Amino acid sequence: MKTIIGAVLCLITANFLYAQETQQWQGRFEQLDNVLPTPNDYRSASGAPGVRYWQQKADYIINAELNDNNQSLVGSETITYYNNSPDILKYLWLQLDQNILAKGNSTTATLSTLMTDTLNTMQLYRRSTNFDGGHKIKSVKDGGGNALKYSINQTMMRIDLPTGLKTGEKFTFSIDWSYNIGDRQIDDQRSGWEYFPEDKNYIYTIAQWFPRMCVYDDVRGWQNKQFLGQGEFALVFGDYKVKLTVPSDHLVAATGTLMNPSTVLSKAQLERFEKAKSTFDKPVIIATQEEAVEKEKAHATTKKTWEFHANNVRDFAFATSRKFIWDAQAVKVGSKTPLAMSFYPKEGNPLWEQESTKAIKNCLEVYSGYTIDFPYPVAISVNTASIGMEYPMICFNGGRAKKDGSVDQNTRNSTIAVIVHEVGHNFFPMIINNDERQWTWMDEGINSFLQYRTETERYENFPSWWGTGKSIAPFMGGDKSIQRPVMTNSDNIIAFGAEQYAKVATSLSILRESIMGPELFDQAFKEYAQRWAFKHPQPADFFRTMEDASAFDLDWFWRGWFYTTDHTDFELSDVKWYRMKKDEKNVETKLTTPKTGDLASGKNTATDFSNGPKEFAVVDFKEEWYGEFNTRVDGPTVKAKLQDKNFYELTIKNKGGLVMPIVIEWTYKDGSKEIEKLPAEAWRLNEYQFKKSFIKDKEVAGIVIDPKQEMAEADLSDNAFPKKPTETKFDELKKKN
Repeated sequence: MKTIIGAVLCLITANFLYAQETQQWQGRFEQLDNVLPTPNDYRSASGAPGVRYWQQKADYIINAELNDNNQSLVGSETITYYNNSPDILKYLWLQLDQNILAKGNSTTATLSTLMTDTLNTMQLYRRSTNFDGGHKIKSVKDGGGNALKYSINQTMMRIDLPTGLKTGEKFTFSIDWSYNIGDRQIDDQRSGWEYFPEDKNYIYTIAQWFPRMCVYDDVRGWQNKQFLGQGEFALVFGDYKVKLTVPSDHLVAATGTLMNPSTVLSKAQLERFEKAKSTFDKPVIIATQEEAVEKEKAHATTKKTWEFHANNVRDFAFATSRKFIWDAQAVKVGSKTPLAMSFYPKEGNPLWEQESTKAIKNCLEVYSGYTIDFPYPVAISVNTASIGMEYPMICFNGGRAKKDGSVDQNTRNSTIAVIVHEVGHNFFPMIINNDERQWTWMDEGINSFLQYRTETERYENFPSWWGTGKSIAPFMGGDKSIQRPVMTNSDNIIAFGAEQYAKVATSLSILRESIMGPELFDQAFKEYAQRWAFKHPQPADFFRTMEDASAFDLDWFWRGWFYTTDHTDFELSDVKWYRMKKDEKNVETKLTTPKTGDLASGKNTATDFSNGPKEFAVVDFKEEWYGEFNTRVDGPTVKAKLQDKNFYELTIKNKGGLVMPIVIEWTYKDGSKEIEKLPAEAWRLNEYQFKKSFIKDKEVAGIVIDPKQEMAEADLSDNAFPKKPTETKFDELKKKN
């Protein structure tokens, strides 16, 4: 215990005055231990998989045929389900996602539709259409051909097992099914068809197309939360063998490795395909635009079957059309050389031939550097109208040239952005496999962060949609009634893109650039990716790993950015300028309290530096205050050293609630500038106000807090000193930008 009475009294007095200015304590720096799940043998306190971590597996053998005349799909599948859990399972749950288009579905019933003075014809059509969608289940049988009892609840199907499935056992069963494929322009779904009236052809992008196993895990048991349209999918890893029968003049892009290229490709296409596997400098055109245009004219009545195999994937999707142009290029990623491939109609050119495969390559290389080397044999980008949607090894993306073939820069940029984003989903969640139905941000937000890194590193001056404090500040400082904490179930979020994509991407960018630093952040982030590749992470696993691998206590950061709707809004409420008094002959050696009304008391707040500095006295440290210490401060030397220095006391208020580092830009009278950063822990004793004095060699002409909105400052109007009679409000700044 200290016995320096005078010093203790000083400290008590200072803390008392500081506490008087403190509002109700919110605990923003308290640990998240009472919020996060308790670590156990399945998920460790470090954020790594526990010693008894387990996950299920499901293997699929699927045969399906597309009918190009009535836009329907008929299929049969055999599923082998492996129970690696410690539990005995009496029944299995599968997802029937196409039932979102079935008659009487919950999504349509719960969709808010308003009447206004004017409705357009598309609105009327969508409200009145009577499309017969949804899975038609024909049979469910066990491996011996015996019928299994099943029941369907909207988008979920339960299959009752003859006997309980024990730990280490597997169960094989089959399902026959069909459904009518929806028109994406009408139903606005991720999967469906796009029609081209001029040549009477279709592009089919087929996903959520077969009954798929739900996840059963150590966190929730069965994840059988209904599919309402916004929350995406929780899926099980497994091996796939898929045969797809389509019109013989179609090209098929799909998850996995094409097993019979010599059967489905022409001799010329096969040669180009083989050439692409060793071509690293530019894409090889495998199916040309001229070939595609010829196919558009004659609709084949014969069929071909394409076979694909994929191992250790969580899903399978495909696209098929006679309109496709196809190019491919090899990419060097570690010891692997996956093929980056693009499929697009002539309506996508010249834009897609110029940018798509290049964007895939950039994405694979940058993402692999931050996570793990891309492990799959292909990464495919398919062009169809007005979409961005991802599946293992394949994604569906919008972006097209104008009718005359011209491409404006905005269209080019947005096309690149969506391709990078959707290809990037191969890593999150296709490999680092979170539960999208529950925690959208774990793939959309993290993926958007890496999209921003790719755009920044591979495209000069790219106008990224998200990733900077300046880009997210208007939303975070805006209407709170539409905001939800990031840690909100997907289907309950209003501002979906701003919160789950942009806010999280920006938070991670700030964490990397301004809090942890790139080196430590990248090490921790890569550790998370390596720990949870081909596994099922939860939010706590991410939070804990980032701290475990970096030695940063980030609970305050997760709490503020992910569990609240607070925003950054600092006010530079007061600035005081001091210099040491030169004449100290008559100074009493005792503590004094500033007189009411003078500058030092803060009662009369200055708006500029025109009144000059306030002088302060320096008193000698009393002999009795040294206590048991034998060393002494050399008072004259200390005073001489600081005699001509400038002392500035800043009072910064936290009006937005979010605790963040404080970025201070000092501008000196000679025109030079200095940036000074204070860590977020500056707010740990008082979450609403922080006071600190600084010693400067030069006189200060101006001070600005967060000048570049690095910390997502929402209102710049009260961040500067000297204070101006009128300053540019943030909404005015936003309009200019």
